[in-house]
Amino acid sequence: MFARRAATFAPRFTRFASSSAAPRAATRFGVAAGSLAVAGGVAAAPIQAAAPPAAPVKTAAGTKGGIERTFIAIKPDGVQRGLVAEVINRFERKGYKLVGIKAIVPSKELAEEHYGDLKARPFYKGLVNYMTSGRAPVIAMVWEGPDVIRQGRRIIGATNPLDAEPGSIRGDYTISVGRNAIHGSDSFESATIEIGLWFKPTEVFDWKFTHEEWIISAN
Repeated sequence: MFARRAATFAPRFTRFASSSAAPRAATRFGVAAGSLAVAGGVAAAPIQAAAPPAAPVKTAAGTKGGIERTFIAIKPDGVQRGLVAEVINRFERKGYKLVGIKAIVPSKELAEEHYGDLKARPFYKGLVNYMTSGRAPVIAMVWEGPDVIRQGRRIIGATNPLDAEPGSIRGDYTISVGRNAIHGSDSFESATIEIGLWFKPTEVFDWKFTHEEWIISAN
C-alpha cells in the first residue's frame, strides 16, 4: 500500500520541481507524513494543551473552602430572651465579620420556603406559625469568614439543646428543640439558598476590617 501511495504522489514532485527549495521541502514532508499516516491506518490528532483549572465559583455564600458566608437567624424566642447581643458577641469574638443584618417578621411564604425540607414533619405547620406570629421579629444575619459555615454550627450547638455542648449557644441557653433560639446554615449549598432567600444582594455588604491582619494571616 505504501508503494502505491508513493507512486500516486510522484507526479507532484515533478510539477513543483521549479518551485523554491522551501516549498519543495514542505511538499516532501507532507507526502511522507501523509503516506505514513495512511500506511499505519491512524490519522494524526492535533495536540491540545490541558485546560486550566476552573476558577472557584462564588455564590451568595462566598467561595467554598475560602472566604465563606453563612446565614444565621435568631428566632423569636431568642429575641424575647435578650440573646441578640450574646449571639453577635460570640461570632465577633471568634473573628467573623457581620456583613448583613435586619429585623424581620417573615411572611408565611418565606417561612414555608425556608423550612421546605421539613414539610412532611408533624411539627412543620406549628413551626411556620411560630416564626411568622409577629410576637417578636427574627434577627436575620449574614456572617463572613474562613470556614464560617461549619464553625457557625459549632458556635450554635446541636439542634436538640439537650445534646448541645456546654459553651455553645444552645448548650448554654436553651433546653427545648421547639425553642432552641437560633438557626444556622448547615452546608455551603444551604447557605447559598438561605442568604438568597432572606437577603437582597444590596442588603449584604463588602467591607474590610481595619484589624483584619490581626485575625486572618498565613504569615
